[in-house]
Amino acid sequence: MAKGGKKGKKKVEVVFLVCEETGDYNYALRRKTGGEKLRLRKYCPRLRRHTIHVEKKK
Repeated sequence: MAKGGKKGKKKVEVVFLVCEETGDYNYALRRKTGGEKLRLRKYCPRLRRHTIHVEKKK
């Protein structure tokens, strides 16, 4: 029995969301490579409020 065509692997990278105010690495995401950097309002446990988090590679 012959197998069908190859399935291409999607390139995925691990990126971190860093709080702009404290510089803490609060979240880790797996996302496809390319595209623009993420800027999201996420919860910062140190400040106990929502702040802007930016994407950063370690």
